[in-house]
Amino acid sequence: MNVMEFDREKKLEFSRPEEIRKVQDGLLHKHVSYLDSNSPYYRAFFKAQGIDAARITLDTLYTLPLTDKTALSLTNEDFLAAPLSQIVDIVLSSGTTGKPTKMMYTENDLRRLAYNEEISFTSCGLTRDDVVLLTCTMDRCFIAGLAYFSGLRSLGAAVIRNGLSSVDSHLEIIQRLKPTAIVGVPTFLLKLGHYLRSQDIDPRGTGISKLICIGEPIRDRSLAFLRVGENLEEVWGAKIYSTYASSETITSFCECTTQQGGHLHPDLAVVEIVNEQGEVLPPGETGEVVMTPLAIEGMPLLRFKTGDISFVIDGPCACGRHSPRLGPILGRKKQMIKFRGTTLYPNSFYTLLDSFPGISEYYVTATSDYDLSDLITVTVAVNDASCTADMIRDKLQAHLRVRPEVIIASEESVKKQVYAGNSRKLIRFVDERKNL
Repeated sequence: MNVMEFDREKKLEFSRPEEIRKVQDGLLHKHVSYLDSNSPYYRAFFKAQGIDAARITLDTLYTLPLTDKTALSLTNEDFLAAPLSQIVDIVLSSGTTGKPTKMMYTENDLRRLAYNEEISFTSCGLTRDDVVLLTCTMDRCFIAGLAYFSGLRSLGAAVIRNGLSSVDSHLEIIQRLKPTAIVGVPTFLLKLGHYLRSQDIDPRGTGISKLICIGEPIRDRSLAFLRVGENLEEVWGAKIYSTYASSETITSFCECTTQQGGHLHPDLAVVEIVNEQGEVLPPGETGEVVMTPLAIEGMPLLRFKTGDISFVIDGPCACGRHSPRLGPILGRKKQMIKFRGTTLYPNSFYTLLDSFPGISEYYVTATSDYDLSDLITVTVAVNDASCTADMIRDKLQAHLRVRPEVIIASEESVKKQVYAGNSRKLIRFVDERKNL
């Protein structure tokens, strides 16, 4: 698909659902035809499954087998659908739950990437008048930093590429270059805000009006802020937006100014939510995010299982868009916990523990019990002596229908686990289960 075919006037998202579906059907047909003609993996896949690629439509898409990360990793080269001479960028996936996977992009793929981020940033109110500080890396085979830079450049905004620098370095940049927005991991942005305060600088007076949060959820199932979102808003006095993407699909979902879920750009992807059996779930039901990214040349995918757990929000948005929205990421499929007949994800614990006034820090540990159940331990630090382990267990049982072991420890020992290593993300889930 030529980059000039992209909806550069950004009108499709505001079209009626039936018009969006009609356009998507045509784009899906082109996508599948490209797979059949150029992808060794999917050409063999269609042949082995007896699938007539020309007959695939949005109405029949759900009948096709899913593509998972294992297939992409084990037969990686077979997914390359363009000559190596047309590949201009090679990256590795983050490897959150396994070995990083090579992904290769053509020039048009990178233009698509820039377009995707441009319209995403536009939806949350960024303009060519903004000066945006990037606190994420553009090196180390990492695609996200390049994506944000390219999108902001296409938008016409000025970009400050300070990357994975120290809080002191970012403070100097904020003082000298006066950004109006920051893109970064929410827990790091909170750390940066606290650092500014420790230097007698009020983050609210820096002129930064928007924080675009990547890599970690800032909202719960109801779209209300988690504690990190509330704290960011309080510390910075800025509008807080969330964006989600994956390296394999190079397609992002960013909140608009109404902050009611991340908008799908319908000319760039088809999104489905599936249950454990791979069956498509209706809007509002929670399951695994499955993506079919459209208009990709290098390593195009079909019904790709992202491993992320969320839900689709249907119906028109208050911003005027009719495109589906993706809810917050509620967990990773490999982090799913089975506890005495109840299935849940770590984020379910985070939401409740964040709301408990007496808890200052915490983390959740999962260990093996037997094949059908896990053992869960919640370790917390408290700043109120009246906050007991039994009180915390009672609240967890009331809201989650589980009653795990709760250990009250010193804040120092809990922080040692939560802030372990050099990661900018907090480590609140410790998975010690076997045979994952």
